Amino acid sequence: MSILMLPFRAVWWLISFAFSLTGRLIGVILGGLLMAIGLALTATILLAIIGIPLVIMGLLLIIKSLLG
Repeated sequence: MSILMLPFRAVWWLISFAFSLTGRLIGVILGGLLMAIGLALTATILLAIIGIPLVIMGLLLIIKSLLG
């Protein structure tokens, strides 16, 4: 079961690492920027494979920044 959780833990670790480097306010700004870029890429349909994960990572970064 832990092998199935590995991708989620890796993404959460990456977000935590970015958060520790940037701080709360910069984390929210960076998350919003990632979401905007992801939405722009998703609008092109062909790059939705890249855009959707960017939106999700931006949302998780904002949540992590706000909740501490």
